[in-house]
Amino acid sequence: MPKPNRGDISHGQPSAITGRALPEIRGRVTLSLSQSQCDVSEDLSRYRASIVFFECLRFLSKPIMSQELRNRIFSELDDVAIIDPHTHINPLEAASANLADILGYHYYTELAHSSGLSRESIEAPDLDPQDKVRLLFQNLGPLNNTIQYSWFVEIAREFLDFDEDVLLPEHADLLWETAATKMGGEDWESQVIEKSRLTKIFLTNDFDDPLEGFDTDRYVPCLRTDDLVFHFSKKEVRERLQTTTSIDVRDSATLKDSLRQLFVHFTQKNARACAISLPPSFAPKKISEARVDRAIAQLQQRGEEAETVDKEAVSLAVFWQLAELCREFKLPFDLMIGVNRSVYPEGVFQGQDLYDSRVSLIQYQELFNAFPEVVFPVSVLASVTNQELTSYAWIFPNVITHGHWWYSNTPAFIEADLAARLEAVPRTKQIGYYSDMYKLEFALPKFRMYKRILAKVLAERFVMDRHWGEERAVDLGLQVLQRNSEQIFFD
Repeated sequence: MPKPNRGDISHGQPSAITGRALPEIRGRVTLSLSQSQCDVSEDLSRYRASIVFFECLRFLSKPIMSQELRNRIFSELDDVAIIDPHTHINPLEAASANLADILGYHYYTELAHSSGLSRESIEAPDLDPQDKVRLLFQNLGPLNNTIQYSWFVEIAREFLDFDEDVLLPEHADLLWETAATKMGGEDWESQVIEKSRLTKIFLTNDFDDPLEGFDTDRYVPCLRTDDLVFHFSKKEVRERLQTTTSIDVRDSATLKDSLRQLFVHFTQKNARACAISLPPSFAPKKISEARVDRAIAQLQQRGEEAETVDKEAVSLAVFWQLAELCREFKLPFDLMIGVNRSVYPEGVFQGQDLYDSRVSLIQYQELFNAFPEVVFPVSVLASVTNQELTSYAWIFPNVITHGHWWYSNTPAFIEADLAARLEAVPRTKQIGYYSDMYKLEFALPKFRMYKRILAKVLAERFVMDRHWGEERAVDLGLQVLQRNSEQIFFD
């Protein structure tokens, strides 16, 4: 009886898993895996043997191939300059002055509070900044599994010469002193921007911001309109608007004139977007001028004591007028949908708001249909709304998927949401990421987190699963990471 010829390979049938034709193999083949064994006996058919053999090889090689591929793609993505299309940077104090500016970010204070540290301790009015850092370092242990902890470690490594994996209480003073030396340098802001490879940083500007004292080419103004839409009944808001525009709003006509004056001011200062965060109950619709006139009269007379229906009518009117002005001035209108404010009023500063799954984008159908010329970059607060956003961007030409906002900004949610968008939405209609940062140092770890996930999705779902070439996959990544922001906001 001749020995089995282990090298005798002929063409077989396609694998049900890979869809590719597999060769036939004669003989007994045993592959020992760490926790499983693929044992192909001579009594198996050659077809079954070939399937098991090659699927086992595929099983063994895929993780190694995937990681190497991801690293190469990440390297390409990490080598390009980027625009950050949404931040809360104060351009007059853009970089951190000390370590408390970094650890005081609400992600750390709210997580520390959630794990047991009292709000009174975190927000004590007489707490020295260095003592605050020491306090938070003592309470970082329960947070070391979180992605926010990883951001801080990466900041410490990249900017503060820290070379440990774990932050311990005894590191607090060392990092404080290192930060004080480095952040005290005159060119610290420029160093951070250069290392983070940022070219333009979008701001979040109150409607009465003079937009002076900074380079509006680097720090790009964005008109934030929450106060105008949701707090117009407050006397101080109306007075701020009158002071800024020299127009006393008494009816729908003067409302339009005053809002238009804001758009003139902002666009003259290089503003590239209008933006608003929206509660889950909001449903935009057009209100008649007569109804708006009556509602504004009631707000002028009664202020915050006006009837809810009148407040809501003015909110809807202001919002609709903003959309009309975005159309006139050709500005994208960033919609950040789904936040409920002050759900946990005893929480730390900026650690009180949560998402609400009851929101639906069907509430915006009238808006999207009424303004086909306006581009709406849409962010949703919860990953559970991502499929709906993906579908709306699939159908509506003027709806753009925009970043991964707040509670969706962790790797597990980003990966699932990103994969869904890349597989379903035209590549020109996706703005991959924004940092939402308050200090410049957070751009680097946040964008790198996103780029690692983007590289993983491109490697596994496009190169390995769909057999794209690496260059083609990288080009798609660069489009959603970089080029779409340039085209949507600047072309």
